[in-house]
Amino acid sequence: MVDLKSQYLKIKDEIDSAVLECIASTQFINGPQVKAFQVELEHYLNVMHVIPCANGTDALQIALMALELEPGDEVIVPSFTYVATAEVIGLLRLTPVMVDVAPDTFNITAEIIEKAITPKTKAIVPVHLFGQCADMEPIMALAEKHGLYVIEDNAQAIGADYVFGKGKKQKAGTIGHIGTTSFYPSKNLGCYGDGGAIMTNDDELAKKIRKIANHGQDKRYYHDVLGVNSRLDSIQAAILSIKLKRLDEYCALRQSVAAAYDKVFSQIPQVIIPTRQANSSHVFHQYTLKVPASDRSALIEYLKENAIPSMIYYPVPLYKQQAFKTYWKSGEELPVTEMLCDAVLSLPIHTEMDEIQLNHICSAIAAFFA
Repeated sequence: MVDLKSQYLKIKDEIDSAVLECIASTQFINGPQVKAFQVELEHYLNVMHVIPCANGTDALQIALMALELEPGDEVIVPSFTYVATAEVIGLLRLTPVMVDVAPDTFNITAEIIEKAITPKTKAIVPVHLFGQCADMEPIMALAEKHGLYVIEDNAQAIGADYVFGKGKKQKAGTIGHIGTTSFYPSKNLGCYGDGGAIMTNDDELAKKIRKIANHGQDKRYYHDVLGVNSRLDSIQAAILSIKLKRLDEYCALRQSVAAAYDKVFSQIPQVIIPTRQANSSHVFHQYTLKVPASDRSALIEYLKENAIPSMIYYPVPLYKQQAFKTYWKSGEELPVTEMLCDAVLSLPIHTEMDEIQLNHICSAIAAFFA
């Protein structure tokens, strides 16, 4: 699905040099590379504060901890997403309220969210799924109306631009009260291990987040609150600095692959290509088709026979996962989520795809539906 080795070979000399420099310095934790990457990402995103951390799940958990919510408070999340988004809510003894998503963009909308708001609702976590932003302007207006926090789960859309109604552009992950992201190796901006970051333009929230991520301390051995230990390693920060310089290029390469796919798949009646929102760029962390549920298993096997990988993101709605059974009443299914879980199929998309690979994948799918 992702060719990380070929990507590495193109930047091998820079990566190797940076990693060896970290090792030689022996400043493996909170070395100068971490601070440098933090500043670079702040400039790239045009955000006041970036707090690096150990992974994207930690980023979500720390963000929620900084809001000082009470057990039982409700947090609205999409039902069609990766488990981490709702997992951290439950771990903090908050209540994940899982709502349906739009059938075209796979993202939650203000209209869907508003129906789920109760007196216990305290926060919303929009997920910018597969590489494009949820429609944030009406979501932020809704949050302001009801006095709710917004935490953006931007693990899949770093580099994407959201366009407000008056034409103002803002990077995904910098619009809500807090943004979070993951640097898992397969992400558009990925390191060679685990990593994550939290973003905010709120000075007070930034102060709380830094403290929580560092065992609840500002000053060593003086712990003001219960925190966690969540740090980005210096080696990973050095790698991310090198790759951040190429992030826009990487996004453009993914977009060119998506355009090539679109050209072929838009001509196949049984296939629905990814929707592009007018107010968000799409950086294609995943290229996800909708195909007839009755054909999907056979298509996956056909692709496998032709040495083409594919993935289902995500095969089971969150509310039907065993871990979340206490948060959902039987019979209250979400129809769009159910449909998507049966219909979606993601194809290989990465920065190193060539014309031969693209033609092979496109020809195989066209032949299957011929």
